Amino acid sequence: MLTLTTIRQAQALLSRYLPVTRLVPAPSLSRGTGGRVWLKLESELPTGSFKPRGALYALSVNLQRRELKEVTASSTGNHGAAVAYAAKQLGIPATIFLPANPNPVKRANIAALGAQIVEYGASDLRAAFERASSYSQKAGVYFLNDATDPDLPAGPATIACEIFDQLPESDAIVVPMGDTALIRGVAAAAKQLSPAVRIVGVQAERAPSYFLSWKQGRAVPTDTCDTIADGLATRTPEPDNVAAIRELVDEVVLVSEEQMRSAMGHLALEEHVIAEPAGAAATAALLNSTTAFGRNIVLLVTGANASHDVLRSAICPTR
Repeated sequence: MLTLTTIRQAQALLSRYLPVTRLVPAPSLSRGTGGRVWLKLESELPTGSFKPRGALYALSVNLQRRELKEVTASSTGNHGAAVAYAAKQLGIPATIFLPANPNPVKRANIAALGAQIVEYGASDLRAAFERASSYSQKAGVYFLNDATDPDLPAGPATIACEIFDQLPESDAIVVPMGDTALIRGVAAAAKQLSPAVRIVGVQAERAPSYFLSWKQGRAVPTDTCDTIADGLATRTPEPDNVAAIRELVDEVVLVSEEQMRSAMGHLALEEHVIAEPAGAAATAALLNSTTAFGRNIVLLVTGANASHDVLRSAICPTR
């Protein structure tokens, strides 16, 4: 379990590089809920997602521990861009391993930050992960794997600290759930700050590995994770992560591809917020829920890096 002491240390470190993200009311989403809905705009951070929080913190503390010549990552895009950003800020080379045919917006973000890019394998991240892991066996290379790195969750945990500073009466936080580093960090901090807070995780119907694992209490892999939400595209759960979310997360729900597209359109047209499919997953969960999550509900908007085609189809679905 992450301690609040470690999380506050991460918050202090990240304040040198990142702004506090806004928590804004969402009137169009509040109507009909019987409460108030707020959007935590992690999409406003550098690289357009929450990911720099974990990458900056993990790379910083590891640079303090030992000499590093290079940092590597395997990613569908946002984590890779975050590691590239952290590496640039901290003055170390980065190599990012992507699957074949990655999200072009996310690939461009990584390239603009000066990282070396290796595309490998199919659209599934598994082959790129294995190539990154093999490459990272060289001396002085730090493989910053967001699914298993023990330091990284302290970064996204700072989101919960900001939420309770901004809205102490928050009683539900809805969190998109991919490799679970985000929800493990947010939930660990939130439960220490407000034990009664409800944590709701959201996965894509077409990538439900952690949903199935949370329900069954064991790691349940899936054969595929073919979803429009590349930030949620996991199919091989880590047993330790499953144990953590079983302890910390109160509910996990699934959303469909069309529900995420619809939520993207709603956020853009009604709240003037751009979100990628994974970034809109929490909103999709609320829009399609048959039960109330709480009276003061915070939805995490975790990323804005939608491809142009996907964003166009969400905003103008009939074209």
